[in-house]
Amino acid sequence: MDPFVRARELIDDAHAADPARTADGRPAEMAYADRVEAWVVRLVPGASPLLRLAARCQHLERWSVPRTTFPMDKPGYHAWRRSLYAKQAGRARELLLTAGVTAAEADEVAVWVAKSGLKTNPGTQALEDAAVLVFLENEIGAFAAQHADYPREKFVDILRKTWRKLSPAAQQAAGGLELPPVIAALVREAVEN
Repeated sequence: MDPFVRARELIDDAHAADPARTADGRPAEMAYADRVEAWVVRLVPGASPLLRLAARCQHLERWSVPRTTFPMDKPGYHAWRRSLYAKQAGRARELLLTAGVTAAEADEVAVWVAKSGLKTNPGTQALEDAAVLVFLENEIGAFAAQHADYPREKFVDILRKTWRKLSPAAQQAAGGLELPPVIAALVREAVEN
């Protein structure tokens, strides 16, 4: 079997273990992987099979490390995210090697999934761009509802920092998203100031 096809199967088998489900009953991680991969394909014409596999690993087994396992403050949040990047990168590498993908290719995917070289590594940037676009397109409303106690300035600051991580192409794609009016106003404020 083709190693890339086998790697995709192994990655999706891991996603299938996610206990969270979408409204239609799919594993939440599977739906997320589909969305990230779709954005990578839109942003990177001719995206390689390797980059597409990496896109599917963006939140690989994230459900296995709940946010609550780290202190519920800003340093705890950043520590949680760093631990996820390392865990997801290692797991992606393991699955790709099991599938027969070369060590050099598996290492490259691990670099991208670990978010190493943001702004300088095209693969890492493509994954970050896709993840932010998925967030804006599909998750920001739930995020805003979950954090309704945040003052407007905090939302704007989060969006401003997020916007800075995007490539110009992803910023342009984000500008074309149809967002709820309240969220669109926050994004405009973050981008313009």
